[in-house]
Amino acid sequence: MRNRAFSSLGLRLGSALFGLLAGAAGANLQAADTPPAAACSSCHDQGQKLEKSAHTGLPCDTCHESHDKYPHPAGIPKPVCTTCHEDQAGDYASGVHGQARKNGNEGAPDCALCHGSAHELLPPKSQVFRAAVPDTCGMCHNEVVEQYRASVHGQAMARGVTQAPLCTDCHGEHKIIKHGNEASSVNGANIRDTCGSCHGDVRLTRKFGLPSDRIVSFDASFHGLASKEGSQTVANCSSCHGVHNILASSDPKSTINPKNLPKTCGQCHAGAGSRFAISQVHVAEGRSEPAALRLVRQFYLLVIPVTIGLMLLHNGGDWLRKLIRLRFRSGAGTPPGRLHGGAGIQPANLHVPGHGEIRMLPFERLQHAVLAISFMTLVWTGFALKYPDTWWARPLLLLEGAHWLRSLIHRVAAAIFMAVTVTHLVSLIVNRKLRAHWKEMLPNIDDPREALSNFAYNLGLGDQPPGRSAHSYVEKAEYWAVVWGAGVMIASGLMLWANSLVLKLLPKAWLDVATSVHFYEAVLATLAIVVWHFYPIIFDPDVYPLNTAFLTGVSVKKSEHAGDRHATEEAKVAGD
Repeated sequence: MRNRAFSSLGLRLGSALFGLLAGAAGANLQAADTPPAAACSSCHDQGQKLEKSAHTGLPCDTCHESHDKYPHPAGIPKPVCTTCHEDQAGDYASGVHGQARKNGNEGAPDCALCHGSAHELLPPKSQVFRAAVPDTCGMCHNEVVEQYRASVHGQAMARGVTQAPLCTDCHGEHKIIKHGNEASSVNGANIRDTCGSCHGDVRLTRKFGLPSDRIVSFDASFHGLASKEGSQTVANCSSCHGVHNILASSDPKSTINPKNLPKTCGQCHAGAGSRFAISQVHVAEGRSEPAALRLVRQFYLLVIPVTIGLMLLHNGGDWLRKLIRLRFRSGAGTPPGRLHGGAGIQPANLHVPGHGEIRMLPFERLQHAVLAISFMTLVWTGFALKYPDTWWARPLLLLEGAHWLRSLIHRVAAAIFMAVTVTHLVSLIVNRKLRAHWKEMLPNIDDPREALSNFAYNLGLGDQPPGRSAHSYVEKAEYWAVVWGAGVMIASGLMLWANSLVLKLLPKAWLDVATSVHFYEAVLATLAIVVWHFYPIIFDPDVYPLNTAFLTGVSVKKSEHAGDRHATEEAKVAGD
């Protein structure tokens, strides 16, 4: 009986001991399975904060090394953000804040000041974080932030439009650079792209009802073109709209309010808008453009293709007829275009030099040379402004950022072109022989008949060339086209050159029309020179590779193939 009692007691003690050992083992297994963050949270409340931050999900030992021992070893360095965020750290180090801190300014912002505690920082793309950016920047830049809050961007943000631009959207986030640095996103050379990231985004402009043509119209304007070619002084978006104090044009305090435009534009164009209100500034093709501008554009878009097309048909037909005559109509018994013995290729109708004719006097040759050089320089430098990305425009733009090289060359060439024009006019007045000769350039009743008959022949209608007079419709059309083009280009060019005076005396629409006319007339003149003038000088098979009359003053008559009449008789110039 006693043995049975002892036995029962031992069984109960053994069971209890086994339970204690099993409980201890279970506790150890549970501790082993507990996540480190939960383990750290038993002593540190940062674990609960971490769950709502941008670092949620990261184990504590990602940043805190050697803290798995307790008590924690002494002297362990604090974690640094650069361990994970190397790119952001590099940007910060090269920015104004990092440089200031490097130079000993301990008050300069660091990661913690802008983002907050590593355990509580918010995701940078979250609405709450973006809404807090002005407050963060305002800790140091209070005056600027006050201007921002009153601006259209700040008002939009206050209404809950989280896509409205913030300080960091324009200045950058970590790599904030002074605006004077060319690498800065708010440098004058980069303002267009910075503003264009929103105002050039079709989706954003549609979503918020913003004008969608602001960047396009700026790029097409002189300001935009000059900025694209590298000018550092031309007006940009911020020059007119302001920097942090951007207000709607309807606001009386806005720099672009109609009443304030004379002052705003007057920063560069003294007296602008003093007589007439400065009208529409952003002008783009379409329904929003002024009626006068639309008429100019439609006129030239009709005249240019029709004029150049007729020139191509006229000269193309002449070239094709001569090509057939020279290459395919050889003498009987002789292979076409072959010299005897096969030494080379010879045109079937090799011209024999005749007597020379005076084509241009020395004074006229000099005048022509200066006119040609100034015209080609104007074409090069003028289109370089419109198309600065082309390879032929780049040499002019190498120094354009610091010096107005292209515009200087263009204006010097323009002055020479105007001087040649005046010289030609004066020479006709004072020299009777020249005046008598140039009277032959006046149109007469035979010109239409001669032009139509030659045009028809060049198109393949007829077997015999009708012939041309000494000063035919070809020379007359070319001369009067030069007179017309010179007048239009000089008038519109002077308006653009004296733009401040024009804005002071006339409505801005006059300057817009002058800009459009100057460009389209330049296109027409350039194409006409290449298609109409260069043909009898270079491309005509009868004179190829070059008619040297503009160099020597004498043209050489060439005999035609047997049975053919001379289609282009050289003009004879009076005078000695």
